Amino acid sequence: MSEESRNLAASVKHSIVSAVKGVGEITDAVVDTVSSSLANAIKRTGEVGGAISQVVRGTLQGVAEIGADVGSAAKGVVIGVLRGTKDVSGEAFEAVSTTAGAVIKSTAEVGGDLGSAAKGAIEGAITGAKELGLSAEEAASAAATGAFKAAGEIGSTAAAQVRDAVTGTIAGVKGVLKEPFRRGAGGTR
Repeated sequence: MSEESRNLAASVKHSIVSAVKGVGEITDAVVDTVSSSLANAIKRTGEVGGAISQVVRGTLQGVAEIGADVGSAAKGVVIGVLRGTKDVSGEAFEAVSTTAGAVIKSTAEVGGDLGSAAKGAIEGAITGAKELGLSAEEAASAAATGAFKAAGEIGSTAAAQVRDAVTGTIAGVKGVLKEPFRRGAGGTR
């Protein structure tokens, strides 16, 4: 990890801790911090994926430090990424998938609840997509797929936790995790 990446994550972590302590409402604080931090990082570096990863990492480290709800933070992260990338990145659903994966990996790093993080990321994808006039179903599917893929890279227990959390209806959207990721498929059980 480059020095600039470490600095970005540390800066976002500090901003999250300060913002949440200042206002007490995690989702809005995360949305605002992630959106502005990400937009600035992308404009400075021109790199979307790495910026998303570091902003998510810093956010979830800050959330863990203050003991805030990881699900609400995950929701705010995805909304913030969609807002922060809308003017600088052409592929919203790819950003959603990347973000959900980074949420799962960063949540695992801090020992958080992967199911809550995955569900929050999907709720954020749905909310953010609606704000931007995009398909909530496609955004939810992209988030679920990104979360499940990242969980699978962590291990079978993590994959099972995420799969169980993201199957069914979330925020009014049905079937967010598409085949072949249904229960019992792919050898995860």
